Amino acid sequence: MSEHKGISGSDQDAGLALAQDEVVQLASDLIRIDSTNTGDAATLVPERAAAEYVAEKLGEVGYEVTYVEAGDQVGRANVVARLPGADPSRGGLLVHGHLDVVPADPAEWSVHPFSGAVQDGYVWGRGAVDMKDMLAMSLAIARRYKRDGIVPPRDIVFAFVSDEEAGGFQGAQWLVDHRPELFEGCTEAISEVGGYSLTLSDGVRAYLVQTAEKGIRWLKLRVRARAGHGSMVHHDNAVTQLSEAVAKLGNHRFPLIMSDSVQEFLDGVTEITGWDFPEEDLEGSVAKLGNISRIIGATLRDTANPTMLTAGYKHNVIPSVAEAAVDCRILPGREEAFDRELAELLGPDVEREWVGLPPVETKFEGRLVEQMQASLLAEDPGAKALPYMMSGGTDAKSFARLGMNCYGFAPLQLPADLDFSALFHGVDERVPVDALKFGVRVLDRFIRNS
Repeated sequence: MSEHKGISGSDQDAGLALAQDEVVQLASDLIRIDSTNTGDAATLVPERAAAEYVAEKLGEVGYEVTYVEAGDQVGRANVVARLPGADPSRGGLLVHGHLDVVPADPAEWSVHPFSGAVQDGYVWGRGAVDMKDMLAMSLAIARRYKRDGIVPPRDIVFAFVSDEEAGGFQGAQWLVDHRPELFEGCTEAISEVGGYSLTLSDGVRAYLVQTAEKGIRWLKLRVRARAGHGSMVHHDNAVTQLSEAVAKLGNHRFPLIMSDSVQEFLDGVTEITGWDFPEEDLEGSVAKLGNISRIIGATLRDTANPTMLTAGYKHNVIPSVAEAAVDCRILPGREEAFDRELAELLGPDVEREWVGLPPVETKFEGRLVEQMQASLLAEDPGAKALPYMMSGGTDAKSFARLGMNCYGFAPLQLPADLDFSALFHGVDERVPVDALKFGVRVLDRFIRNS
């Protein structure tokens, strides 16, 4: 149980009400701070301003804040603060989130993507769901605990980090490699892309807790051949050879694999709805899940999607080198098999180099999971927490290296008709105001009892 240092029930209610009120302003403020991560040091907007905002908000209620600019790029800032728990012998809980966002073109949006507008029951802007909503909820909870003198059962480490959208090399990965003491004693972690509701049949809401995520491999393909004049016959053309290789890879269907996390999720949906997911038509039956089928469908097999092509410098010059970028996502346990399949598809004449992060998978069991379910039920009777695998990647890949069991648990109760998955990196990204307040209530109960 949590310790409240003599704070009365009415004061506790007032403290939680204040946290719910300020989470909307915190989310809006954070969205207004441009922290666009293009992946290119020359064009990105460093996270320093967002980190300084977080550090100020933590410092003004009494936290000792560690501010670290990581890596070799100026302004790639990270903020970490620890709230001591009642039992220091217990493993700590890391609550982490990333400060950076992907680019947004204002011409495509209904509101300016860095306006942080609060209208029509939503907070709008780039990062509203990925993931300045969770940053705001975490910050509101952290401020409440310090302000109200709440001592959680175990240490809570709040981390606000850089560079997740480009792999975390200037953020979580750097901190794990160079400042692991900041996370000393943490055995479990929660962060983004989990805990949000999916309305199934008869209005029943399942809350998807991320227990696994595919590995990332950002692959570069390269073909070298003889350069020459564009008017002549060329049987050895780097652009042609690369195009053929890219088409072959992009059209390839990797084998269907049923991972434990996916099986648990589908079994849970069947229990709630009665829907079947027969193996002979698994992809077709997953389509019954509606908008979320884009994510679930992508966790049934490895994927390799070509994203960029680069070759040549003049219309009438055959280049000597052609390159392509491919975004590969690999299921847990499939890394070696994926490499073999890639080699067979591309052959020996296509050079391959990559940076990558491994898949992550943990069990959906134990006290932490029980508290997730209990905290959701307290706010939404009938809620059902289900594990699932995320098709993308998060900073969990870095923190798992320190031995933590990592989960996606940023709880949001969403309107049944909201296409939530389309908002990640999408146009008109937004989060419901009521969902933010719901998330604060759930996280408060969860952290105080986990």
